[in-house]
Amino acid sequence: MSFLDGERWNESVTSGWFPLSGGVISVTEPATGRQITSLGRADFGDLERSVAQAREAQAAWAARPFTERAAVLRRAADLWTQHSEGVQYWLIHEAGSVRLKAEYEVHGAVHECLEAAALPSHTLGEVLPSDSAQLSMTVRTPVGVVGVISPFNLPLLLAIRSVAPALALGNAVILKPDPRTSVSGGVMIARVFEAAGLPAGLLHVLPGDGDLGSAMVTHPGIRAISFTGSTQAGRAVGELAARHFTRAHLELGGNNALIVLGDADLDQAMSAVAFGSFFNQGQGCVIIGRHLVHESIYDAYVYKLADLASALVVGNPESEGVALGPIIDARQRDRIHSLVTDSVAAGARLLTGGTYDGLFYQPTVLAEAGPGIPAYDNEVFGPVVCVTPFSTLDQAVELASDTQYGLALGIFTADIATGLSLAERIPTGMAHINDQTLKDDPHAPFGGMGESGNSTRFGSPAANIEAYTDTRWITVHAQVPTYPF
Repeated sequence: MSFLDGERWNESVTSGWFPLSGGVISVTEPATGRQITSLGRADFGDLERSVAQAREAQAAWAARPFTERAAVLRRAADLWTQHSEGVQYWLIHEAGSVRLKAEYEVHGAVHECLEAAALPSHTLGEVLPSDSAQLSMTVRTPVGVVGVISPFNLPLLLAIRSVAPALALGNAVILKPDPRTSVSGGVMIARVFEAAGLPAGLLHVLPGDGDLGSAMVTHPGIRAISFTGSTQAGRAVGELAARHFTRAHLELGGNNALIVLGDADLDQAMSAVAFGSFFNQGQGCVIIGRHLVHESIYDAYVYKLADLASALVVGNPESEGVALGPIIDARQRDRIHSLVTDSVAAGARLLTGGTYDGLFYQPTVLAEAGPGIPAYDNEVFGPVVCVTPFSTLDQAVELASDTQYGLALGIFTADIATGLSLAERIPTGMAHINDQTLKDDPHAPFGGMGESGNSTRFGSPAANIEAYTDTRWITVHAQVPTYPF
């Protein structure tokens, strides 16, 4: 297993483990701009071969005893733990993750595999009541081949949370990671499952662009797609899937609100607020973008947040003490900066940040930044927060609900009953009282409403079983029934 240890991974990747036909992907380290490795790029021919092999391998995998499938997932969890340092190395260098974020992803991968290991022993069906002399029952069977399209921001975690349960329930998987993070979001996953004893042909990693993703959605051999990414791309995936009767599970963007009531303890809350706003350079769908603060504490809040933000260290994530690493690439950085400058031009007050050096963007706090301010109205996907005051609970509900998204909500208050009441009035898939919005427990349902997704939930056993199995109705008669014909 030395291929998981630090830079020795590089030798394994460049040795041609993926003999793909679509050319070469150069993997660039965001912090330094240097090329750190290269990978094969998949083309449509590679997809055809992978789907054919996956379909051939899947039936035998589904027929194996559930204990064998569970054991593979448990061994994978052990391997993520055993080789945590090597995995973190690639998350730091390829995805620009600071150490804390890399540890967060590895921890998540371990527990996603452990939760998935429990799925094969779940009751996969039920006996139905019947008014005739028959046994009537449902059974859940694997869908067959599952396509997983995963993003760059948490490349390991947001891929493994679909790959692990799909495999555990007897499916084969075609994984297309973002080409910018195909090692930490693809190759490492395949290596770990290979070492864990997953039979050949069941997991295929195909780095590629959007055209390859579209081909996966429309391929007749792929019966379900799990997509995590932007709302714009997810809408295209959903439209293609609907036309081809492909089951699509879409986890998309978010412009999440944090409501801070006047009775909140700011000294206790501020660390959580900053973490939920600036974790992973703000590159996350559950990051807090809109801070709605009661007018009685508004001034104190914005200046405390600006002071904390300005003290966060931005730099190469290899260095100790760095809180924010680089933005993934120049295109994303320029989009962030454009939203900030347009927001200031529209009347927002820049308290701190708004500048960058290379791909290192300073954490940014915009005050008086409410509806009509570009960074408030849009998902920034960067280390930028907008803070606006409210005076009544009704106004807070109106502000928080005034978005096309509906992913996550945070509420800080000393009055738990008021917090629960607010959460019930604001349509989001997840709500956290006296905590920030960045929460993703592998056994809990994760997903959103509106343009944050199609109400698919990752995480809970019921959601995974629904996502990656089909329901069949089966009846059994001891004797052939009599009919009036």
